[in-house]
Amino acid sequence: MDLREHLKDKKRIVIKIGSSSLTHPETGALNLTKMEVLIREITDLRNQGKDVVLVSSGAIAVGSQAAGFPKRPERTEEKQACAAIGQARLMMIYQKLFSEYNQSCAQILMTKSTVQNNLSRLNAYHTFEELLKLGVVPIVNENDTVSTYEMKFGDNDRLSAIVTALVGADLLILLSDIDGLFTDDPHTNPEAEFIDEVHELDEDLLKMGKDTSSSNVGTGGMASKLTAARLAVSSGADMIIANGKDFRILHRLMNGEHLGTLFAGASGKDFYLMDYLEKL
Repeated sequence: MDLREHLKDKKRIVIKIGSSSLTHPETGALNLTKMEVLIREITDLRNQGKDVVLVSSGAIAVGSQAAGFPKRPERTEEKQACAAIGQARLMMIYQKLFSEYNQSCAQILMTKSTVQNNLSRLNAYHTFEELLKLGVVPIVNENDTVSTYEMKFGDNDRLSAIVTALVGADLLILLSDIDGLFTDDPHTNPEAEFIDEVHELDEDLLKMGKDTSSSNVGTGGMASKLTAARLAVSSGADMIIANGKDFRILHRLMNGEHLGTLFAGASGKDFYLMDYLEKL
């Protein structure tokens, strides 16, 4: 059975975009041409009747550029200030671009406590459900402005997997600056082999993760993506790690093209989100 053939039938999709995929590497400013393509791709998925949730990085990167920092700030208070500036700018642009295609979007800022607390988690679930019922695209980010713990240890790879499990999505797509999972780091080892599909995420595969990111504007490396994969597939969702250099890859993935690494979701397995939150 070709798992790729069934991707077109997915009904609820979470798409995670890394900072490096949204910004120009030379300046750190937003790449508006790429963002337009992203919004068009997402809106077309909505036009097919699919629910879409976008987990978008970029607030600190955009705020850093706007505030005149030559590189990503290191001090927590600087990151929080940049997140406050950047999140507002990011959402303003998302709303403008989505409105051009008659598509509504909404902002959801989350922290780890949002899902750790039973009542907050239930409230978040109902908010997502109502927005999706209304045909709105929720745009999710960690609330970096006030949350020091998430800023220091969290990343949007893990957040996107948590959102996938929370809303019962059947597909998670992580778009970053890498083509997928390799047997070793392809930047340093030319002999590294590409892995097309993963049907069981065992400890050997998890050890392949690298804790670093090749970008200086993001926080997540392969280790965080594999941690996200473990959570997403355990919840029953398929997951794809693919390169976000060209966002038109989204419709190509949904059409079943063999791009990126596809992780097959586990079926018939009891899943409880809180069990996995304790491991993150």
